[in-house]
Amino acid sequence: MTKHNTGTREQWLKARIELLKAEKELTHRSDELARQRQELPWVPINKGYRFETEEGSASLADLFRGRSQLLVYQFMFGPDYAAGCPSCSSIADGFNGIAVHLANHDVMLWAVSRAPIAKLQAYKRRLGWTFPWASSVGGDFNFDFCASYTQEQQREGGIEYNYRREAPLRISGQEGVEISHATPDGPAKFAAMCGTDAATYIRERPGMSAFALEDGVVYHTYSTYARGLDGLWGMYQWLDRAPKGRNETGLWWRRHDEYGK
Repeated sequence: MTKHNTGTREQWLKARIELLKAEKELTHRSDELARQRQELPWVPINKGYRFETEEGSASLADLFRGRSQLLVYQFMFGPDYAAGCPSCSSIADGFNGIAVHLANHDVMLWAVSRAPIAKLQAYKRRLGWTFPWASSVGGDFNFDFCASYTQEQQREGGIEYNYRREAPLRISGQEGVEISHATPDGPAKFAAMCGTDAATYIRERPGMSAFALEDGVVYHTYSTYARGLDGLWGMYQWLDRAPKGRNETGLWWRRHDEYGK
């Protein structure tokens, strides 16, 4: 016998219509937020960022591939990782299906990580991904857009993530790690899944940045981090509509080829 509230079809319909009002309000608010994002001032990029891609070396402007808009997902895959972050991998599982539609609507979607291109290519093959993925190894791109940090920043409290400054990281022994509220729970668990330690793992962070290209000039237009990425995580959009919602007690997800192992 279920412990959840039950009722008649008429009672359900009455409650559903009330909920529909709230859903419509949220939709209208979301439309307004999208408008406000688009009204942010554009900041010209004056730095010559370089990336390694499957086709060779590329500039930030090259990543547009003839389009006027570029979306970059900053995927947690540091040079010292053996595999990509499981959370980022779950988000990226949705990229294959939408990248082609975006590309035909004047928008290029890329993932960018600091791992060498050979590691990224091997990981793409393992998970069956086809979206473009560039390496920024050796450059400042991930650092400048608040997705990677140095050991010094970590030790000295110099990390600013999601527009907030974090406290210094303190490590006790091999596994006692204190992290800020901005960092996802369970860094040691996911670090082990990436073949690295917790401190190294959380020197990379997830994020998304948007850029525009006009008259040969690249502009930074928007960036979001942490829970701001929830809307890009297709898995959660479905779970939020399931009978039991997210129903989470911990880090339950895996890379899609690891379930059942």
